[in-house]
Amino acid sequence: MDNRLPWPEYFMRIAHQVAERSTCIRRKVGAIAVKDKRILATGYNGSPSDIAHCIDIGCLRETLGIPSGQRHELCRGLHAEQNVIIQAAVHGIKLKGCEIYCTTQPCLICTKMLINTGVTAVYFSESYPDELSEAMFKEAGVKFELLQFDI
Repeated sequence: MDNRLPWPEYFMRIAHQVAERSTCIRRKVGAIAVKDKRILATGYNGSPSDIAHCIDIGCLRETLGIPSGQRHELCRGLHAEQNVIIQAAVHGIKLKGCEIYCTTQPCLICTKMLINTGVTAVYFSESYPDELSEAMFKEAGVKFELLQFDI
């Protein structure tokens, strides 16, 4: 009998480990791109390379009392999904046909980016209040599913 973790739980656990690299004060998010049961790229939320991290200098959005999900343009950091896309691009990896495992439901901006990469599915373990994001994934034919495991 095979006692190994099922693939979806295995990948979601890895996404949660990736999130531990986050430098965001507000929320740690991790994401991985998977194709044919192989991890092609990972990403976590935080400042661009060679730029000071919020854990070191503070968070402008926190200082200004801006609620989560609003005024993304005032954030120093990139989202985990954005970093997955960037890491894949830097290394010449196509994300078309990939599945994305993310610790948090993608926001609308990341949703649009992921749709344009050609991903086939997005799995997440924590909901995020963005109905338009969900509607756009469905309209684009991208599988969109909440996966919850004891992690």
